[in-house]
Amino acid sequence: MPGPFEWTIILGIGLLIFGRRLPEVGKSLGKSIFEFKKGLSEGKREYEDAKEELRQVEEDLHDNEQNSPLN
Repeated sequence: MPGPFEWTIILGIGLLIFGRRLPEVGKSLGKSIFEFKKGLSEGKREYEDAKEELRQVEEDLHDNEQNSPLN
């Protein structure tokens, strides 16, 4: 793990490389994080919807087994 001196060197090099473009890089990074979180929430919502649909199918199957004349 880098110490404080190493972090200062890394930060200095980063400022030299991205100095003028730092606002642009920050904006791009912010958009990327926002899109990543948006994708995660959409994936979670789709997972929950599929899980609910599966639960409903299992419930319907169980009801059909209970009402089957073969039992």
